[in-house]
Amino acid sequence: MAYNIDLATRMRKALSKHVDFEEKKMFGKLAFMVRDKLCLSVGMNKMMCRVDPALHDELIQAPGCKTVIMGGKAYPGYIYVAVENVQSAKSLDYYIGLALQFNARIT
Repeated sequence: MAYNIDLATRMRKALSKHVDFEEKKMFGKLAFMVRDKLCLSVGMNKMMCRVDPALHDELIQAPGCKTVIMGGKAYPGYIYVAVENVQSAKSLDYYIGLALQFNARIT
């Protein structure tokens, strides 16, 4: 399994301020499960956030953000954010916050 250890550590630290979570290996990445739902994951060069599908089109307009596509299928409400776009604590917290807000509504 290959993922960005530095980003995973930063995500773990940020998440621990807000909620209990579980880490699982999924799809070759490290996933962060909140309330037994996939909330975030980290790969080598990007993080994945599960967000409100109503915000999806707006969010993918930001630099380094794009729709998650697996097996040729687009998944609205799931976005990739390039590691370069979450270098600051503020930017990382922003995307984690979006994922946690949606997670709280679906569980």
